[in-house]
Amino acid sequence: MAAVMIGVDPHKGSHTAVAVGAAEEPLGELRVRSSASQAGRLVAWAADWPERTWAVEGAGGLGHLLAQQLVSAGERVLDVQPKLGARVRLLAAGDTNKNDPNDARSVAVAALRPAAGREVKPDDHAAVLKVWSKRHRDLGRARTQVACRLHAVLCELVPGGISKEITAAHATHVLESAKPSGAVEMARCELAADFLEDLRRTGTQMRGTKKKLTAAVRASGTTATEIFGVGPVIAATVIGCAVDVSRFASRDHFAAYNGTAPIEVSSGNRKIYRLSRRGNRRLNHVIHMAAVTQIRHRHSDGRAYYDRKLAEGKTPKEALRSLKRRISDAIFARLQADARRVASAASTGGPGGQPGNDSVASAAGSHPEHRLFGQATPGPESTLRPRPDSQSEKNPPPLTRKVRQAS
Repeated sequence: MAAVMIGVDPHKGSHTAVAVGAAEEPLGELRVRSSASQAGRLVAWAADWPERTWAVEGAGGLGHLLAQQLVSAGERVLDVQPKLGARVRLLAAGDTNKNDPNDARSVAVAALRPAAGREVKPDDHAAVLKVWSKRHRDLGRARTQVACRLHAVLCELVPGGISKEITAAHATHVLESAKPSGAVEMARCELAADFLEDLRRTGTQMRGTKKKLTAAVRASGTTATEIFGVGPVIAATVIGCAVDVSRFASRDHFAAYNGTAPIEVSSGNRKIYRLSRRGNRRLNHVIHMAAVTQIRHRHSDGRAYYDRKLAEGKTPKEALRSLKRRISDAIFARLQADARRVASAASTGGPGGQPGNDSVASAAGSHPEHRLFGQATPGPESTLRPRPDSQSEKNPPPLTRKVRQAS
């Protein structure tokens, strides 16, 4: 336990730091402006406490840059979730006004609790994957917004608009066939042409970003993409959110983090579990995409598992949730195997570690049923609705690779 804990309440324009002792008594306070010298000023101020630890609120968000600067300066930094500091302030006696010094002190007090904060590490390849996965996600949202606006304009030019998913080629054909008869329709055609240009540009940007993301995932050496339905975009999001798999004590903790584990709401002798809305929703979403992809492909082991759950009397939603948890366990096993391979490579000085370290059997422990789903050949699907004229259903492609089974 550190002799002094320094809580930091970060903001865009300034950072407030409060030092407290082991008995939670305040020892000092400093407010610095956000600048190139912010970390240096904080370290110089804290020089009187050699045995110190920094607790930064939201070190993965607004406090990320400051936390990384402190780590680079050789300081020990903990990431404290905002809700922990809020709980300390709520339960504190005396002055509990909402201000920066009180927030910083609450963060420091919360960090004094065992296992309250995760130690911040220098950014590594996971940060690169997080950057490009976020860029891809933002471009996808922008493209969807542009497509919706283009469709709305086309509905005012063509009766019924476009019945199917709008594409640049189809929208171009509609605009070329449009015959504006007045100034209003001419303006709408010009607006639709602008939206069409935006749609093409965002599509080009998405393709370029996906190439960079694919290269970054390949450079990471992860085996998560061998899970059926987990392509580069999903793998990058998973690794970027999880960062360090060792911070999850078990597959159950990982499932709780991504929201695929049910929540107990029992009372007395009644044991009840319900759907979890907690956890990292971004990670939950990409696991959902992988599950839907498996269900869409009838040859996948995931679809067979989904059908078995339906046969047991579960509803489609319940079967989907069961499949999502199964995929979560498979991803966790892959991340563990990757971490062991990297650790082995570091210890032996070689590039790839010892053979067999990527075995899911060794990662999944006593749960060999979670070694599943083959290679991620298809892309993620966002809906369970069947596609008309689906060639994959008529001639299902053979699995190109299978995850190794335990003997």
